[in-house]
Amino acid sequence: MQITSIKEIAQRTLTLEAHALLDLTSSINDSFEKIIHVINDMKGRLVVSGIGKSAIVGHKIVATLNSTGTPSIFMHAADAIHGDLGMIQEEDVVMIVSKSGESPEIKMLTTLIKNLGNNLIGMVGNLESILAKSSDYILNTTVSHEACPNNLAPTASTTAQMAMGDALAVSLMELKGFTAKDFAKFHPGGTLGKKLYLRVSDLSKLNEKPAVMPESNIKNVIVEMTKKRLGLTAVTDGSSKLMGVITDGDLRRMLEKDIDIEHKKAKDIMTNQPKTIAPDALAVDALDMMRKNNITQLIVKVGEEYTGVIHLHDLIREGLV
Repeated sequence: MQITSIKEIAQRTLTLEAHALLDLTSSINDSFEKIIHVINDMKGRLVVSGIGKSAIVGHKIVATLNSTGTPSIFMHAADAIHGDLGMIQEEDVVMIVSKSGESPEIKMLTTLIKNLGNNLIGMVGNLESILAKSSDYILNTTVSHEACPNNLAPTASTTAQMAMGDALAVSLMELKGFTAKDFAKFHPGGTLGKKLYLRVSDLSKLNEKPAVMPESNIKNVIVEMTKKRLGLTAVTDGSSKLMGVITDGDLRRMLEKDIDIEHKKAKDIMTNQPKTIAPDALAVDALDMMRKNNITQLIVKVGEEYTGVIHLHDLIREGLV
């Protein structure tokens, strides 16, 4: 097969699936809105079920809903009729995901759910199916043609199911007023979570606090910077009041001037108004400030009080860079 043919196949696949998603917008109607309110108002959980490829999609929908504030669990349709049906509680809402709505397991599960009396949502691609006719609410995910050349392998249909699940999750997020802070509660791990919850103080408290007095000589400045290994030292009044900062760049620029450093003091070379950040600021904001100012460290302070240093290496270590 020629490479150009492979490209054409891939482009045709994506085009067919894109058209399937565009066609799906007609399914966003009053029934969809009712479903959103039913899920939002439920006292229990949304139990999502399916079989085959639809089961895989169901797992993803559950993961997205849980991470965005809608409590959900997955129940495989085959396992449901062999004991797992017991996980459904009285106040739960059940959503069955199926292209045909006619699989033997889906037919049996539909009857069982109706006998239990739970609200049943059918995400289905066949409106004439048992599932569609038995559901209290329908999410229509009908596609005109699969991307598969034989119109058999679930491709466009599973894409439509996945997208409809996202439409549910995002609609529920906005209805609940789900914020970035709420999102962070459910995503404490990984880079995403760290961007939403990691504070400057979480990192700066692990670092040394280099400091010299305004009258300190240059030798003492160099010793303090070398000892604390942060590429700078704060200049304080002897307590914790920040007077300025000296960086290794300040030292290099001073030495380039070929001046007598014997009588130079910290106050003579310090930067009086250094870039600073509050300890309760997000670490990702510290990164943004460093990038904008082309620097690698920031003094952390509260009011006039020097509390520490945050370094670019801290942010790299946490995976924020």
